[in-house]
Amino acid sequence: MEAIVTSLRILALPLTLAAGLSLAPARPVPASPPQIRAVPYDTLEARLGGRITFDTLPRRAEPGFLFDAPLRIGRAWIGEHFAGQILTKRRDRNGIGFDGPPETPPRPPLTIRPGPPGASLSVAYHRGFGSNALFPLGPEGFPALQSRGEGAVAVLFDQAQSAVGLRVHTAYPDPLGAVSSGRGGLELFFYTRQGTLLAHLHLRLDQGLNELGFQRAGNRRDIAGVLILNTDPGGVAIDDILHDIALLLG
Repeated sequence: MEAIVTSLRILALPLTLAAGLSLAPARPVPASPPQIRAVPYDTLEARLGGRITFDTLPRRAEPGFLFDAPLRIGRAWIGEHFAGQILTKRRDRNGIGFDGPPETPPRPPLTIRPGPPGASLSVAYHRGFGSNALFPLGPEGFPALQSRGEGAVAVLFDQAQSAVGLRVHTAYPDPLGAVSSGRGGLELFFYTRQGTLLAHLHLRLDQGLNELGFQRAGNRRDIAGVLILNTDPGGVAIDDILHDIALLLG
């Protein structure tokens, strides 16, 4: 077998040279610049005029208020996913269920959709934030403790954005005083109004408060929606979503 391989190598060499091809190592292709890059949250906080919070609702301890329909807050819609998307389901090694990445793309134009009844969104007072916060509900559904913060959340802006920020809180002592061990990750999918995927980011979360900011390459205003997933063992809560309203006000 070795003789056959050697013979093939010898025969291939004249063919390569005859074709005028170089034997020099290929030059690496430069990586494309990122379409979305991370920026400091406080930079966006000082620049952007819009902030989505959940404090128009009364303070209610977990599990809080259940919402089976999308929420209209300020100049944005909040739901579980976008029309056309089918979310996968996944479990970690401890058996905790999470909403997973979509197996189908969104249908244009981008339209917000709720999750299944009892497994979409809830809002409750969050002691880590010191205010109401959004809990995306996982497959276990409301009011299960293992469902709080394990789901998907989609945000659809009225006006296309060039930058978006949000605050994400990971595990903290639950109402029974327990704290989950380990840390998880965050996935963000950024879309245009026509459903084109601009970027799919994977982030490692710190325990406690995470302040995140994202800027479009070239400061282009074409971020219409964001889908947010996580794999944090204790689930996440979301608050203070930053966006720009300058064009709408003008």
